[in-house]
Amino acid sequence: MKVLVTGGSGFIGSHVVDKLKDKGVDVRVYDMVIPTFRDDIEYYQGSLLDTTALGMAMEGIDIVFHLGAIADVKEVYENPIYSESINTRGTINVLEASKNAGVLKLVYGSTTWVYSDTDKEFVDESTPLHAPSHLYTATKIASEYYCQTYSKLYGLKTTILRYGIPYGPRARGRAVIPVFVRKALDNEPLTIAGDGSQFRNFVYVEDLAEGNVLGACKIADNKIYNLEGNVKISIKDLAKTIKKILGDVKIEYIEGRPGDFSGKEISNKKAEEELGWKPKMCFEDGVKKYIDWCQEQLRQKNTNTIYV
Repeated sequence: MKVLVTGGSGFIGSHVVDKLKDKGVDVRVYDMVIPTFRDDIEYYQGSLLDTTALGMAMEGIDIVFHLGAIADVKEVYENPIYSESINTRGTINVLEASKNAGVLKLVYGSTTWVYSDTDKEFVDESTPLHAPSHLYTATKIASEYYCQTYSKLYGLKTTILRYGIPYGPRARGRAVIPVFVRKALDNEPLTIAGDGSQFRNFVYVEDLAEGNVLGACKIADNKIYNLEGNVKISIKDLAKTIKKILGDVKIEYIEGRPGDFSGKEISNKKAEEELGWKPKMCFEDGVKKYIDWCQEQLRQKNTNTIYV
C-alpha cells in the first residue's frame, strides 16, 4: 500500500507520516515545504492549486490523507481570499486528482470549529451545522461537503476527521500553546483575550496522528469522527499550567477577538466505539513534553550560531 499525505511537512501531517512509517507504510509527502523531520520518505513539492503537480503526485497512490491547509484562524481572518483558495479549492483539487488517479480512499482533516455556531452545548457527529460566523469554519464545512459529494457522485470513499485543538512538538508558532510557551520562555506576559473562560479540549498531536491512521480503516468509510481531547482546558487553565511548569510567569487580560470559538462539549464516543481511539496523553504531561522540545530547539539553535 502507498499513501500520500498532503501537508505532510506540517505539524499534524509530519506526525501522521511518523505513525504510518512506524507501521511499515510506504509514504509520499506532497507539500510546498521540504520535510526535514526525517529522510526516509518520498517527497513531491507542489501547491494544492497546481492540478498538474497534484495529478503526478497521485500516481500509484492507494490512500490520501488530505491535511494541507491554512490552519491558523488569525491568518484566515487576515488573508481571506488566499485562505479560501487553499482550504476549499485546494480540497476539491485533491478530490478530483484522487478520483482521476483511482485512489481508493481519502481521509480529510477537518476541525471541531464546525460546531462553533450550533445552538447545542453538547454535540456529536450527528449535530446539525449552522451557517458559520468565521471564514475558517466556512472553508472547512465547504470542504466536508465536497468530500461527501465526491463519495456519493463518484464512489471515492472518504472519512472526515474533526480535530480538536492539537498541541505538541513541531506545532506551528501562531497557535495558542506555542505563543504562550514562547512568551513564557522569553519572560514576556501571557495575554488572554477576554476573561479566559473560553475552553478547548486540546489533543496531543501523537494521539491525533494515531486517530488519522485509524481513520483509514474500512469501518470508517464515508463517516465522520470527532478526535477531541477528553478534558476541558480553559485558556486561563492553560496559562496557569505553563506557569506551574516554568515558574515565574505573568498573566495579563486583553479585549476578546472577533469570531472566537468559546467551546462546546464534543463527544468522542463514536471514534472510541468504532475505531478504538481515545486520547492517552495527560494535558500537563503533554505541555511539559512540548516545552522540553522547545527548549531543545533553542539549545540547538544556540549551538549552531556562528559569530562573525
